[in-house]
Amino acid sequence: MPSNKSVSDAPITQFINCRVLRDHVLQRDDLWVREGKILDPEKLFFDEQGYADRRVDCEGSIIAPGFIDVQINGGFGVDFSQPSEDAGAGVSLVGGRILEHGVTSFLPTLVTSPADVYHKVLPQVKVHSGGRHGAGVLGFHLEGPFISVEKRGAHPEKYLRTFRSGGVADLMEAYGGLDHVAMVTLAPELSSSQSVVQELCRRGVTVSLGHSVANLQQAEDAVRHGASFITHLFNAMLPFHHRDPGIVGLLTSDQIPAGRTVYYGMIADGIHTNPAALRIAHRAHPSGLVLVTDAIAAMGLPPGRHTLGQQVIEIQGFHAYVAGTKTLSGSIATMDMCVRHFRHASGCRVEEALEAASLHPAQLLGISHRKGQLDYGSDADLVLLDDQLNVRATYISGEEVWRKGP
Repeated sequence: MPSNKSVSDAPITQFINCRVLRDHVLQRDDLWVREGKILDPEKLFFDEQGYADRRVDCEGSIIAPGFIDVQINGGFGVDFSQPSEDAGAGVSLVGGRILEHGVTSFLPTLVTSPADVYHKVLPQVKVHSGGRHGAGVLGFHLEGPFISVEKRGAHPEKYLRTFRSGGVADLMEAYGGLDHVAMVTLAPELSSSQSVVQELCRRGVTVSLGHSVANLQQAEDAVRHGASFITHLFNAMLPFHHRDPGIVGLLTSDQIPAGRTVYYGMIADGIHTNPAALRIAHRAHPSGLVLVTDAIAAMGLPPGRHTLGQQVIEIQGFHAYVAGTKTLSGSIATMDMCVRHFRHASGCRVEEALEAASLHPAQLLGISHRKGQLDYGSDADLVLLDDQLNVRATYISGEEVWRKGP
């Protein structure tokens, strides 16, 4: 029998015996879901005289918004930067596997590649919602090729580009188009970059600063033109200096336009960033910290040789190096590992660690009205965790898509 004939015939699920992350605190409360959205129980009871069709006993679990990974290069043997006749299948495979790590949405990330790779891969993958098949795709993150030669890291030098035609024409020549692109990482010191930043933002693409030798003023100029993110803070940028702190200085800059927030990505894998540096960043600007995995194809695979775009990568323990060097090249960390490590290394509250993987990336992408929070009306993308922040179950649109075995 329908619960609320006057409003909807859809069944209502009530999550009980849980602590819900809402308004920055864990609250002992029930969570109500209908048609993939979080319900206001007061309206349900008093306006509709509704009741639950199904109860889910969470057995004391934490319920947090599903994690959002804005920088993931691949995993489980799939490298998003490798051209393929069916790039969508690789994205789907990774999307399915990251459910067990609490990720409900992600940005497949392409590192610096030849133009023909972008032209082949980008048209094959569209923005789409998550479900039993896997985490939702919010669009691509294109990390390069408009980056600094000096701070290219694992990006192959021969494919780097500058804005030699003055901006948008260069983007189109490299990428072929910007449909289904959510984020672009570029170096703001490149000539004509500010007009590019402005145009990308006008088209709804988030601009991130990274792989760069920019000074603070160049970084602040980019933010004034619309840039809002820093790609893997501390990595592939000038080190902090007290006379010119470079891009890192954006965390405490007084030149950020009113009402704007600069967010920054942190690879909290215990390798890319020393815990002391992680603590400095978090204490300087806690509301801007966004956990990213920067995971490569080797995530979920044994040690050995794998690929990242045009490079061969060697996994030694938990380190991913460009083969034959000590240049770090992405990580093999999962998002739940990053959440746990960040919590441990920073000493932050559980709520802060969870919001760094959910609320903050949603705010960065401008989608926090529907994702990254458990407000009434938000998408019911959920992750259930124990007190040690191990994932117990993952839900997308209120539907269970993964559960840990007994």
